[in-house]
Amino acid sequence: MINGAHAIIFSNDEDADRGFFKDVLGLDSVDAGGGWLIFALPPSELAVHPAEAGNPGQEIYLMCEDIDRTVSDLESRGITVERPISEQRWGRLAFFRLPGGGRLGIYQPGHARPGDLAKPAAKPRRPRTKMSR
Repeated sequence: MINGAHAIIFSNDEDADRGFFKDVLGLDSVDAGGGWLIFALPPSELAVHPAEAGNPGQEIYLMCEDIDRTVSDLESRGITVERPISEQRWGRLAFFRLPGGGRLGIYQPGHARPGDLAKPAAKPRRPRTKMSR
């Protein structure tokens, strides 16, 4: 029935933000026509939370396995990450600004992951080489 999700980030500088996702995060993309890039995302999950009064919107968070390493990598690429990394009951959370001004969260989950996301990714096999004597 459902085979994916399509997330939209609204931006004040879409070209800069597209460059961020392409060049900084290294996400693959396709041109849907007219320069409208659609980026591939890793497997994701969906949660439903009660709405806060006056703020019935949606949020998107990127996820990582090691937030300390990910934050260091982002900072080495010139991205300013808001410090400190916060400890939540569901994981470790940080925020950074996109070039277009939007604020995006990134977190290392501390909660159980659903279905196939709970399984560790298979490590690629290294090709065998013949050793010379």
